[in-house]
Amino acid sequence: MIQVAVLGYGTVGSGVVEVIERNRQEITRKSGEEIHVKYILDLRDFPGDPYENKVVHDVEQILNDPQIQIVCETMGGLKPAYDFTKRALLSGKSVCTSNKELVAAHGSELMRIAGENKCNYLFEASVGGGIPIIRPMKESLTAEKIEAVTGILNGTTNYILSKMEKEGAAFEDVLRQAQEKGYAEKNPQADVEGHDACRKIAILSSLMCGKYVNYQDIYTEGITGITAEDFVYAHACGKTIKLLALSRTFQREGREEGLYAMVAPFMISRSNPLFMVDDVFNAICVHSDRMGESMYYGKGAGKLPTASAVVSDVADCARHAGKALMSSWDSQEASLADIDQISRRFFVRVSEDKESRALQTFESVSVIEADVAGEFAFITDSMTEEDFRKKADEVGIISRIRVEE
Repeated sequence: MIQVAVLGYGTVGSGVVEVIERNRQEITRKSGEEIHVKYILDLRDFPGDPYENKVVHDVEQILNDPQIQIVCETMGGLKPAYDFTKRALLSGKSVCTSNKELVAAHGSELMRIAGENKCNYLFEASVGGGIPIIRPMKESLTAEKIEAVTGILNGTTNYILSKMEKEGAAFEDVLRQAQEKGYAEKNPQADVEGHDACRKIAILSSLMCGKYVNYQDIYTEGITGITAEDFVYAHACGKTIKLLALSRTFQREGREEGLYAMVAPFMISRSNPLFMVDDVFNAICVHSDRMGESMYYGKGAGKLPTASAVVSDVADCARHAGKALMSSWDSQEASLADIDQISRRFFVRVSEDKESRALQTFESVSVIEADVAGEFAFITDSMTEEDFRKKADEVGIISRIRVEE
């Protein structure tokens, strides 16, 4: 029997306990060991909860118990999750987590500690909730060179953009609805400013290149500037708008220059497989050198989908008790390319009195005819981010959205 402790009895933590208890027979069959939750760590008491007798308030009771082999860290944040995780690994206890912030900040260190102590630090649930993406990138695509990862990695922002598109509503109104439905936090900054997606693409980028990608080095832009008018233009040219997180190998003149990563709103066309990903769903497209495109789609958050991913890691740890699995990336920090040198097309809005100046400055453009009074809109030819910014400053634009082919 494998004894497990769960740190944090919130949404995900309670889901982990529920999945283990309710699916015990299936989990035992697949892991080869019976999994038993011995402790639940939380500052609160839970009178009337079916598992209230497992709740403890002192982490030392867990860390000092030699029977505990696996710890599920579902607390979130860096403190005290980092300290508890590190101590558990140093004592030879494997840790399975849904904590994207901790993985993005300290993943390489924690995996190294796990390897040194013949245990594991697994984090399938840290990206994409219940969508299997970490394990496929680490294991299923071992024979592939991954060249690009593009994803819708935040369900809150995807829900907001989907509602704005369908209802023609303003960002502020849809955000309020999302908060009322529980899809957005009272303080939604981490979601709507792109920080959540940034940490997730940092993790996937690290898996992709085998080095530590610092999320603080990733260009990040949220959706707060997207308007209902932007969707009018998008519809007029057969496109939609999504918050994309992407990581790609960067090449110039046939020489590989390394990696660039970013999070930003993009206009995408119907031919893009992410076009139809609506509501709170997430999806990740992986491009590799031999297989080409593969796509992973599902619920990117939620109690039971995320808990299911944590428990899948628990089963993996049980199958490999006493054995450290291969580390996902080393501690060497990756050097990201400057996005100023990346070329793409841009959707641009200007006031109608600046039409002539815009056409003269941007030269060859595709004009968008849409029912928006007082404006002129177009899509540029491909140009670097740096060149675009200079031209945009010269013209004086209302807004711009990058275009993903």
